[in-house]
Amino acid sequence: MFSEKTFTFLAELEQNNQRDWFNQHKARYEDTVREPALAFIRQMQAPISAISSHFVASDKKVGGSLMRIQRDARFSKDKSPYKMNIGIQFRHFLGKDVHAPGFYFHLSNRECFVGAGIWRPDSKPLNKIRHCIDENPNSYKKAIFNSAFSDVFAMSGESLQRPPRGFEKEHPLLAELKRKDFIAISPLTKQQVCSEHLPELVAERFNLAVPLMAYLCFALEQPF
Repeated sequence: MFSEKTFTFLAELEQNNQRDWFNQHKARYEDTVREPALAFIRQMQAPISAISSHFVASDKKVGGSLMRIQRDARFSKDKSPYKMNIGIQFRHFLGKDVHAPGFYFHLSNRECFVGAGIWRPDSKPLNKIRHCIDENPNSYKKAIFNSAFSDVFAMSGESLQRPPRGFEKEHPLLAELKRKDFIAISPLTKQQVCSEHLPELVAERFNLAVPLMAYLCFALEQPF
């Protein structure tokens, strides 16, 4: 179970973001961060499977649902080696990276939230989603413009400044077509994250996002 010790470690890591410090405190990382995260993933295996057998909840230490705490700093001016958050993605089995459709859990001292959707898809899948919204608008509107969903989730991510190529500026769903990300975010408090009821709460919120996830898989011609 996540605890205040999880947040404390991440706060100290932010103040000491160096490999030597991390290696000296690796046992604390494993006890307070990695093991609670892997236990949470195991607790989510049944709820994820109940939503769809096509999404994966893998508790492997490397290459599973738990994202690496090491940063990929090759193309960044910020060369600090470690992330300040825990990221867990339950992505579609056809997806090979974070750009695949998936359910997401995020924990940090700055914010905690659950997410659902697809982040920064390549141009081809992004174009498929846009054309699907254009051709099948009603199912998309039902997925995100309903009170059960909108009371808990908000669509997030970046958008184009102008209409995407091939779509008119008068399009009734232009704001949706301009999205670069189709991500729904629902915030969590630290108290909720540290609660023994976290798996049930996250599963409940993931279920509210099922219509959106099913729509995105339909648009990308992937099974749901």
